[in-house]
Amino acid sequence: MPRVAKELTPIEVKRLTKPGMHAVGGVTGLVLQISQSGQSRHWIYRIAFGGKRRHIGLGGYPTVTLAMARDMARDAFLKIRAGIDPIEERKAAQSALVTAQKRGLTFADAMEKFLAIKLQEFDSDKHKKQWRATLDKYAVPAIGKMLVADVAVQDVRRVLEPIWQDKTETASRLRGRIEAVLSWATVAGHREGDNPARWKGNLSEMLPKPSKLVKVAHQPALALDDAAAWFADLQSRDGMGARALEFLAMTASRSGEIRGATWDEIDLEVGIWTVPAERMKMSREHRVPLTGEAVDLLKGLPRFEGSEFVFPAVKGGQISDMTISAVMRRQAFSDKRTGRTAVPHGLRSTFRDWAAERTEYPRDMAEIALAHQVGGDVERAYRRGDQMEKRRAMMAAWGRFLRGEAGARVVGIRG
Repeated sequence: MPRVAKELTPIEVKRLTKPGMHAVGGVTGLVLQISQSGQSRHWIYRIAFGGKRRHIGLGGYPTVTLAMARDMARDAFLKIRAGIDPIEERKAAQSALVTAQKRGLTFADAMEKFLAIKLQEFDSDKHKKQWRATLDKYAVPAIGKMLVADVAVQDVRRVLEPIWQDKTETASRLRGRIEAVLSWATVAGHREGDNPARWKGNLSEMLPKPSKLVKVAHQPALALDDAAAWFADLQSRDGMGARALEFLAMTASRSGEIRGATWDEIDLEVGIWTVPAERMKMSREHRVPLTGEAVDLLKGLPRFEGSEFVFPAVKGGQISDMTISAVMRRQAFSDKRTGRTAVPHGLRSTFRDWAAERTEYPRDMAEIALAHQVGGDVERAYRRGDQMEKRRAMMAAWGRFLRGEAGARVVGIRG
């Protein structure tokens, strides 16, 4: 009967220094091999299998602890009892991995190669971060190690299903981004066949339509009949936040465009504010006509040494979105349809309603004023102007409406 080795403790194993093989007990055949120099220590599991003495390497000490070595030795013992050769099994796994790596890219690697090209299309750092963040957070943990050639519909569904109900918008964008990565992989020759992330006739049969899960929540808007009273109340209030909100209302601009406005963007002499493309949602330069009242508001603002911003914060830098929103919240005017307190972004809807319901100005002119895309790619390519002077007249009429001076219906000139 073979001698049973004493079961050593972790401290006793640590104190072993003599070169050679030291049985550590716990599992028959498990030894710690110490090199002649004493610098190298490795776990070896010695066992007879198929009429031969086999030595199975389990890794170096102390990276592989005593407890880990004993567990690995027990696993090897159980495999041998089941007729499985652990050494041959390991060789087969390594060979399969090498073959798979030669066969193609993993999804994570394909994603990196695709993003290196795709992200160059975006001027906005925010959009670049969003593309990467959604893929890193949801796709990579689930399918990042899979070869793109092996990714199937079930794998994409496995990524999307956990967030499809609760984070529908994010999940829908994620699906499109996975589809783009796999499309690149197909064109690059790393996979074949249909794209498993395709929606129509594919995932649409397995997941509910996003439009059926999420209803668009419009920003609470100021009612047209309340506009004059709201604007008069706003003009009676002091502070940089009130002036920024007043200018936002006059120009029908977004809060971010107002907060980031700098003096070098504004020409007070000709009454034009030019917002650079990098600060616009659509990544296109946008010119805003300034009425006489808007110019007067700007001329009356204090200028702070060392600050380039038109509406600076008290401690320097941009005024915060919260500062502007707080002014409107304190005014407590409600959206008549929802009962919720109107917010700054909702003023753009108020302007759009005014242009459509109280004037005859062309729809496209109002859309251009809101910096929305108008027409198709070809139409935009041939359109050279931005109807600046016609829009100046429209914004002047809008200003009169806000001040309660427009009792009659405004008739615009059709362009």
